[in-house]
Amino acid sequence: MKKSARSSSIGSAALPFGGQPLAFVDLETSGATAHHDRITEVGIVTVDPDGHVEEWSSLVNPGQRIPPFIESLTGISNAMVADARAFEDIADEVHRRLEGRLFIAHNVRFDYGFLKNEFGRVGLNFRPKMLCTAKLSRAIFPEHRKHNLDSLIERHSLTCTARHRALGDAQVLWQFAQIIQRDCDAVVLATAVGEQLKTPSLPPRLDPAVLDGIPDTPGVYLFYDERNVPLYVGKSINLRTRVLSHFSGDHSSGKEMRISLQLARLEWIETAGELGALLHEARLVKELLPVHNRMLRRSNDLCAYRWTPGAVTCQAPELVRAADIDPWQLGQTFGMFRSKKKAVEALQALADENGLCTRLLGLEKSGAGSASLPALRPCFAHQLKKCLGACCGKESVAAHNMRLLAAFGRLRMKSWPYKGLTGFRETRAAGPGEEPLSEMHLFDQWCYLGTVRSDEELHERLASRMEPVFDLDIYKIMTRFLEGKRNGGENGIDIVRLGRSTARQLALELEEPA
Repeated sequence: MKKSARSSSIGSAALPFGGQPLAFVDLETSGATAHHDRITEVGIVTVDPDGHVEEWSSLVNPGQRIPPFIESLTGISNAMVADARAFEDIADEVHRRLEGRLFIAHNVRFDYGFLKNEFGRVGLNFRPKMLCTAKLSRAIFPEHRKHNLDSLIERHSLTCTARHRALGDAQVLWQFAQIIQRDCDAVVLATAVGEQLKTPSLPPRLDPAVLDGIPDTPGVYLFYDERNVPLYVGKSINLRTRVLSHFSGDHSSGKEMRISLQLARLEWIETAGELGALLHEARLVKELLPVHNRMLRRSNDLCAYRWTPGAVTCQAPELVRAADIDPWQLGQTFGMFRSKKKAVEALQALADENGLCTRLLGLEKSGAGSASLPALRPCFAHQLKKCLGACCGKESVAAHNMRLLAAFGRLRMKSWPYKGLTGFRETRAAGPGEEPLSEMHLFDQWCYLGTVRSDEELHERLASRMEPVFDLDIYKIMTRFLEGKRNGGENGIDIVRLGRSTARQLALELEEPA
């Protein structure tokens, strides 16, 4: 139920933060996650430049159960919100009260995140200037260790009519603002406020106007220097927030400083969702080799072990380059390592942990003997009592291979769970003034064959010669995605079976002699 707004006035000379319109905001919610939990109460204290103060609050039906712990903490029960209006019914009112005002809250990102998500669900944009009273307290009173709201109430003798209720806590913030305006050194206060309100420190070579067009959508972004050399490729589920974070003093680092000094041009590609952003990023980093990307850059040292278990053979696992991996035979491929050194170290660790023979694993040079019958001479590990003796007849090769297979099990590459060419259709609903976006990511086995946005593009792609290329980073992206889908993750992606394995057919054609 909405409380009636209450108004009062103060002298305009007493207004804090330069006399601009203010909104002190507090929310109560059903949990701590803005994307999942919902608002249960809104409290707002607005202060106008002429000194007019107005208080307003409303309970909100969150459309989900409030957990018992939250009920106990806030005193807001499921029964209390049962007849309250949903946020969509008060969204215009809340937006009107906040529009054009400095948005002030304690741990402001929490309240902003919930409101931004709620406004987004009803098609309202919300990008206020924000001020965090927790950060403000830390900046002005660094001698104190605690800056939560209870600490502020006790330290400054603030009056709270209803702790953990939205309007009561918003009133506390308004009192705190008046006290620091009255008691703090004006220069100290202005500096602390200015630090939070300053606009991002934009790169000197970048046109500021380009930032206005960055959307609040998933996608990838690309930084270039003045010679058009790629500097960095990144991805995000919110392009605008992520790009601006590069220029924020709160996230400064040596790399960010170097990027900022070099950046002269910015591009971005919107995607339908997170999966598309991940795939595009992995592809673009390998194509462009940006200066400041490290983890996803192409590496010629990637390698894995290829091994086919046999009952009596002592054939050692073969180390192969990633480029030589056949995605149709991943059942015989184990591990994926950034270098030959790391691969050898991993195999040695398996031998040590499982009592395996270093000679049969190819880690120690073999003496005379055949592939199926090794020389009956103890390996060095057996002399150290680390090998069970397959090298000298104390253990059968078959038994050794069984133990190797068990040890190798956790390194076995996963097999592709679908038959033939497969599409993953990812769709983004239309936001305010936007068109919906649908993309289909094409795969054959673990090979990423590209992304299409229309039936025409799909038909063109299917008719083309799509060369299958195994990529470790794509493999990791898709294994995480498929594991999340298997565990019931809500990823909003439809799987489309597209028929025969065109990429496999092409691979076979390429293998045939001319």
